[in-house]
Amino acid sequence: MLAALAPFGPSPAVQWDGATISVGRRLFRTLPEDRLDTGPTPTPDGGRMVADVRLDNREDLVASLGIDPARARSLADSAILAAAWTRWGEDLFDHLVGDYAFALWDANARRLVLARDPFGHRPLHLHRARGWVAFASMPVGLHALPGTTPTPDLARLADFLALKPEQGAGAFFEGIERVEPGSMLVIDAAGAKARRHYAPSPRTLRLSGPDDYAQALRERLDQAVRSQLRGAEGGVGAHLSSGWDSAAVAVTAARLLGPIGGRVTAFTAAPRAGYAGAPPTGRHGDESPGAAEVAALHDNIDHVILRNSARSPLQDLDRDIAFAGRPPLNPCNHAWINDINRAARARGIAVMLTGDFGNLSLTADGLDALPDLAAQGRWPLWWALARAVRRAGALRWRGVVAASLEGDPPTALWRALRRLGGQSGRLGDHSALRPELWPAAAPPARTSRRGRAERIVATLTGLDPAPHAKAALAAFGVDVRDPLTDRRLIEFCLSVPVEQLIADGRTRALARRALADRLPASVLERRTRGYQAADWHEGLTADRATAARDVERLAALPAAAGLLDIERMRRLIAAWPTGGWERDEVIDAYRLALSRGLAVGRFLTHTLRPNA
Repeated sequence: MLAALAPFGPSPAVQWDGATISVGRRLFRTLPEDRLDTGPTPTPDGGRMVADVRLDNREDLVASLGIDPARARSLADSAILAAAWTRWGEDLFDHLVGDYAFALWDANARRLVLARDPFGHRPLHLHRARGWVAFASMPVGLHALPGTTPTPDLARLADFLALKPEQGAGAFFEGIERVEPGSMLVIDAAGAKARRHYAPSPRTLRLSGPDDYAQALRERLDQAVRSQLRGAEGGVGAHLSSGWDSAAVAVTAARLLGPIGGRVTAFTAAPRAGYAGAPPTGRHGDESPGAAEVAALHDNIDHVILRNSARSPLQDLDRDIAFAGRPPLNPCNHAWINDINRAARARGIAVMLTGDFGNLSLTADGLDALPDLAAQGRWPLWWALARAVRRAGALRWRGVVAASLEGDPPTALWRALRRLGGQSGRLGDHSALRPELWPAAAPPARTSRRGRAERIVATLTGLDPAPHAKAALAAFGVDVRDPLTDRRLIEFCLSVPVEQLIADGRTRALARRALADRLPASVLERRTRGYQAADWHEGLTADRATAARDVERLAALPAAAGLLDIERMRRLIAAWPTGGWERDEVIDAYRLALSRGLAVGRFLTHTLRPNA
């Protein structure tokens, strides 16, 4: 198992064998303290812990645990995590901030404890058999065991194609489970029991006025970025689009690193030089000018614009699947993300900051509060938010009404509400799943009856970014970190009253006010959203013959033919557009349905026919 996991941890394998359990680890060193990690960490009861961990509140933990600071300098994060377990037991999760997955053998209770961080940034999988259980970071470690051949889980792939949130323990292989984000699994002689350890219910924060909320948000952003710079104090990479989230992270990193001479290399994906294709409505197709405005604010930001070279999104599929153990959700996005990681590796950059989930925290617009306000009868505030949403162009009035009414209605009503909001009610518009396999309840799990905080946490935990982050580390040596999912920042944003999000009658009012000290007004006032690598279709078009060969290969593979709408994929390839790539129906058909179907097809080919 340790040999199979070598790409994810090039340091020497370390193993400990107990009477009824063996644990081991391979480490990919990304933190200064990782050199202190000598292997499975002993616990006072004679047990052992192995952990994949970065503690973003390390200093606070050291103080709370009463560890002498001088001694702490000789401890890896895994040792501090083990000390936290010894002190607090299962209550340790309330004290942790950071990314982690760990396995603990509790010798006194004779139980195995497996756990992951709140938003799933570190992976953890397991295999249960008659009389024994095995765990590993990635599925490939479990496939090294006898009797665990990599057989694809077709039901999980159908859910993936239906764009269902990743909920439950299912992974992408039969016989392989995952520990869910924000959850722990306890296994003992009586069986296995899972529970969520992260379910925040923040109280509404009351401050003096909008400026106080903005200052508090800036402080949380600074704290989150500062924490994730550990191990990259001399220089860090960052995604930089023309939007607010990645720009806020990149600029904040530059502000924090400037006084110590550190630099930020900011990467922007852009269309090829001379590309003149129209972007989708409400979008701008080249983000590099707006990103350049942001980069120019700080002398220690080195701006790198990576222009597309018509690289096909199909070219990296086999490698991405082999490392991640799953198909990519959007292969066209993975193409430019991989280009950024290649460029970072070429420049010796080992840490990459992103802002992928800022719209759920830092730059929340309040739109997801509409159902709560309607259900509570808070009509003046509902009206203010609805007007702000309309002014921002996020929804038409009928979409506002649909968003406000969504609860857990019957499927037919749900579809009608989607159409009322201008969204397709047909899964087939953007999916290559065979029509007869479309779920009886076509919508993903709806959570409107929960509060806004619960819905946001459910969204974050339903994404599971860990396998792709591990793939980037293994393939490129790049440690991807998202400060905008720092739990302290998330919980602060969940505690902010909705009225602060529209304090001046505009959506994202709090973020607009908080970021005014670090982003240009031209970026904050831009009415269109960016569309990275708007020429995605050129690489796919150049590889049309490969797509056609893939589809015919899949037609001869029973598992693929029974899962994918092969005839529709054939029709899409035969009727390849010569223009109109900015139209929603073309994007749905080619960027989403076809490319995602090809990705699932490659996953099936990779697992069922390794030599194909």
